[in-house]
Order: sequence, then C-alpha cells, then structure tokens
Amino acid sequence: MTVVGIDDTDSRERGMCTTYVAATIADRLQRDHGAAVSRLLLVRLNPAVEYKTRGNAALAIHTDCDPDAAFAVAHDRLEALSETADERTNPGLVVADHDPGDVPAEVSRFSRAAIRDHLEIGDAAALVDDCGYRSWHAGDGRGRIGAVAAVGAWTALSEWTYEYISYREPERWGTPRDVDHDSVFAAADRGYPAVWDTVDRGEDETVCVPHTPGPILHGIRGDDPDAVRAVADRIAAEPAAASQLFVTNQGTDVHLRDGSIPEARNGRAYRLPGRVASAPETRRGGHVFVDLEPPESGDDSARTADERLTCAAFEPTKRFRDRVRALRVGDRITACGEVADGTLKLEKLAVRDLVRTERVTPTCPDCDRRMKSAGRNQGYRCRDCGTSRDEKATRRLERDVELGWYEVPPCARRHVAKPLVRGGFDAPIHPER
Repeated sequence: MTVVGIDDTDSRERGMCTTYVAATIADRLQRDHGAAVSRLLLVRLNPAVEYKTRGNAALAIHTDCDPDAAFAVAHDRLEALSETADERTNPGLVVADHDPGDVPAEVSRFSRAAIRDHLEIGDAAALVDDCGYRSWHAGDGRGRIGAVAAVGAWTALSEWTYEYISYREPERWGTPRDVDHDSVFAAADRGYPAVWDTVDRGEDETVCVPHTPGPILHGIRGDDPDAVRAVADRIAAEPAAASQLFVTNQGTDVHLRDGSIPEARNGRAYRLPGRVASAPETRRGGHVFVDLEPPESGDDSARTADERLTCAAFEPTKRFRDRVRALRVGDRITACGEVADGTLKLEKLAVRDLVRTERVTPTCPDCDRRMKSAGRNQGYRCRDCGTSRDEKATRRLERDVELGWYEVPPCARRHVAKPLVRGGFDAPIHPER
C-alpha cells in the first residue's frame, strides 16, 4: 500500500481546494495506472493555526499504486493546481510506502498534535527524513506539516464521518453557483439526522454551498456514506463535473482538549468547566461577552482577574448569543471553543447548574411595601409599620435557559466541531438545525 499526503494548495483570494487536488490525483492513479484507491481522508487540523486558509484541511489518498508512480502523479497535480501565485500558499507532498495502519508511532503522535497543537516546518521535515518518506514542497513548504499529519491520521484517530463533495465544471469557477435553494432544504429534511449541517433553517441558509471562488459545488456531511450521496443526488443544481466521497474527522470535536481555566493557552481549543463570574454583556457589533472562573467553591472576594477567562459569542453565531445572554452570575457551565488573544470563542456550552433564586430587599408583611435598610449590618425596617427583618429575602427566579448542551447554529459551525444531533454528550441536548 501507499499513502499520499498533501496540504496547502488553496488561496483565500484565488480559490482552489485541496480536496479537489486530492480527487484529481486519485482519478489519475486509477485512470492512468490502473491503481485501486481504497479511500480519501479529509483531515481537519487545528482551526486556531494562524497560517490556515479556511478550513485547515489536509488530505490523504490510500492506494495500491507503486509509491514512485504515486509520487510522480501527485507532484504533477500539485505543481499544476496549487495557487502558488499567492505567497501564503506553500504546498507540501509526502508519500509513504506502507499500509495506512502501519505508520510509525511518532507519525501518529504528530497527527494528533497537528489537530490540537502547533508544529513547526522543521518538525515535519525531520520526521520525513527519519521515516524515509518521499517528499516535495514549494515555497517554505509549510504544507509538509499537514501532509505528514494526513499520512498518520488513519491510526491517530478513531472516529470518522463522511463528506460527499461535488465539483463544478472548471469554466464555471468564480461565477455564481446555480443551486436550487428549495431542493437543498427538501433534501436536507430527507437526510436529517444522519446527514447534518446541510442547511441552517433559522437563517434560511444553504450551508453546504460555499461562497468562495473555488471548484466545490456543494459538500454534504453526515454519519453514513450512502445517506450523504443520496442527499447530494436530490439537490437540483448545475451539472457537476465530478464527485468524491471523503472519510473525515469533521463533526467529531477531536480538536477539543479537557482543561482548566488557569492553564488555557492561546491557539488551542478546550472543554473548560467554570462558574459564570459576570453578567453577560452585549457590545458593539452584537458580540456577547461573559467571564468564567474556576468552578470550585470559595471566597469570591479572594479571586483575581487572572483567574477569569472571557468567553465570547460573536455576532456570526446568531441565535446562540441568546443562550449566553440568558446566563447569570453563579451558573455553572462547560464552555467549549478556541482561545485566542485571551478570549475563548464559544462553539458550544453545557449548562450544568442554574442559579434558581436571588436575594432581594424584603417586603413588609403588613403594608406590602419594600423595606429600607436600617443601617450597616442592622437589617431592614418598614418606616411606616415599624416591622423589621434581619436579612434579605429569597425570591424564585424564572430562567430562560435549561440544563444541557447548546451549540452555535450550522451557519457558524466549524468543520471539526461536533453537532449535538450526533449524540454522545453527557447531558440533554438542544440541537440547532
């Protein structure tokens, strides 16, 4: 067996898509060399990496083609299709002449680190040399990081989903896509919940149809390969030039690591337990911010600002912001997302415990008027009736949020983030469709 790993062929401005490059390599291997291709992997790497273009995807092709022939085909396609006119596009190619399940342990560890951490070009280059892999790169060769990660992903990861991508005729690239809006929603309804994130019903948006100038017509994601194909087939659209099924780590939350607020670092994504420490604040632009502190009980007055982490639900998360606005000081939650510039960008949250009561100034039992303070540490007194109370009263709170998991809507979901509808969560779920 041979594993071909590629990365970093696209450009934010000029387009292209590494999945397309991988699909053309697979097609050439089958058509020109009679090779069998067992699968194509679409591996989403750390979404917090600053050098990414859009989804930070690396690709692997598992084939029985001779490694030298596979290298030649992949090299040719990368040179022909990579958008190297953009100085930020630095493609990389790595070819391993072994079974996908036989990668060295250090390559598997590298793959896991590429999804959750930050790696250097030198790390990838050294690993390529140590393993004796064939490689090629253009520019600074940053794409070798993703290429090595793609080679090791099959053993590094245990949970996989599927995406069925249809590609446009090349002459249509850069023009508006002709996709029937209603047919996408009808197909999405037929496929749900096995097929997810096809549309956003709240925003009336066809999430599966990109807006970039690249070659993708639409991409259908789900848990079952036959189901994603069936949804794609039901969409009325311009003719597709080709289609390809990918095995992927999308929708798995594999980028999240369990952690604590004091140890959270920029450029990583976490699940963080915490206690709401500030009232949610809506700031200019419609972004909602709330502070979180470690969940352990203690003297709040002894806490410092360094023990708090600001969480943000940015405007593109739309109705998810209402869930954040509904939180109150003292609620206990689990917050999930990437930390950047000292702020956790919320992807989902679990409400673990809600404050159900609040302390209020007592009401006089005789005249039903609010009492006044009798002085520092002297309780409360009704000036008309003379009745008194030693402390504040307790009042039941009506809450606009329930216990369980909440998520950003499909239009704001990261590729690797797990939709609640996929299940496997440790509390009730409130899925967005």
